[in-house]
Amino acid sequence: MGSIDAQIALLAICALFFLFGTGIWIGMSMIGVSIAVMWMFAPAKPAGDAMATVVFSDLSSWTLTALPLFIWMGEVLFRTAISEEMFRGLAPWMQRLPGRLVHTNIIGCTIFAAVSGSSAATCATIGKMTVPELRRRGYPDAIAIGSLSGAGTLGLLIPPSLIMIVYGVQAEVSIAKLFAAGIIPGILLAGLMMAYVAGWSLLNPTKIPPPDPAMPLREKLRESSSLIPVVLLILLVLGSIYAGVATATESAAFGVIGSFAIAFWQRRLTLRNFWDSVMGATRLTSMILLILAGASFLKLAMGFTGLPRHLAETIAAMGLTPGMLILVLAVLYIILGCFLDGISMIVLTAAIVLPMVEQAGIDKIWFGIFITIVVEMAQITPPVGFNLFVLQGMTGKSIFWIGKVSLPFFLTMVLCLLLLYFFPGLVSFLPDLMVNAAR
Repeated sequence: MGSIDAQIALLAICALFFLFGTGIWIGMSMIGVSIAVMWMFAPAKPAGDAMATVVFSDLSSWTLTALPLFIWMGEVLFRTAISEEMFRGLAPWMQRLPGRLVHTNIIGCTIFAAVSGSSAATCATIGKMTVPELRRRGYPDAIAIGSLSGAGTLGLLIPPSLIMIVYGVQAEVSIAKLFAAGIIPGILLAGLMMAYVAGWSLLNPTKIPPPDPAMPLREKLRESSSLIPVVLLILLVLGSIYAGVATATESAAFGVIGSFAIAFWQRRLTLRNFWDSVMGATRLTSMILLILAGASFLKLAMGFTGLPRHLAETIAAMGLTPGMLILVLAVLYIILGCFLDGISMIVLTAAIVLPMVEQAGIDKIWFGIFITIVVEMAQITPPVGFNLFVLQGMTGKSIFWIGKVSLPFFLTMVLCLLLLYFFPGLVSFLPDLMVNAAR
């Protein structure tokens, strides 16, 4: 790759980030830069024909059909307010833990993440029911909002995860195996966040309100009965994948049917919230697919410049160990997270990063979990962390204040990454046991 070609390719990347900064749609920005790159590096190949071919080829993947279905399932649960009874079901069991009801943020997000797939939806849904209640009971905003901000990101890690579907398509790995790989790290991260809340409460005992009066076991079980439908839905979706009964797409269809069945049984399904769920899922799916279309074309255009291959060869020549490469990529993605959303980060960098990862001999399933956690970090990184925007609208607090109280939970994600690096079996254990890893 000549120096002039390299300079032009890097200039194109700079132009792309400039367009992002102007507020132009990310998908359209990538398509526009791709057309310009094609004109410069492959003038004999019609850009329109190339775009049509590659976009149709990549977006017609059967695996991608799981994306709108999981989005729709989450929208149904959100619009029909099924999750509103979670606080009542969880609260009696949290009273004796250090930190008490703050743990409802983390456990509630963990449960809802298993039927949502979206970080923003998880944060908004759980926050809507816990933040007013925690404030009413006198819990400090810093720990209540900070724990919600951090735990809301579990919507990306605990399957089903929209980020994992996008990464799986880009990396051409099994979505089902990615989902299985995310279960133990997701539970581990939730446990680390709960451990931090417990430690903080032990160091600040005067800031935590006294527990409610003790409740008999029978009363606790009755209060928790509202959690049963959601737990059954989780078992249906994840159990069908893990047992090899269904692919990720088929389990997504089961999830949509199950969410409608629960909403109908609880008499929460109306024509209005049905229509709202359809339109909400359509808008989010269209946004993601436009980004994926732009990324597919950009990947083809950058291939003509030779930049991805050149960078992969440069990294290989530097002799970086897998650990050093992971550290460099973590820093890169955290910086990108200050300006881009998670899906855009993955699709924009896949063509360059994945060859490096393969060259270094890093397992792509493990790397998928790594990149998901780093994208989680981006969700609570100012100024473009999506969870920060959600919580700003919900609480009226400054984005930078929310970012500050989220910092301890950002650090728990760093600790989680270190544990996964030194103990990779935490990621590979469940995928290796799967009966059938059909995508």
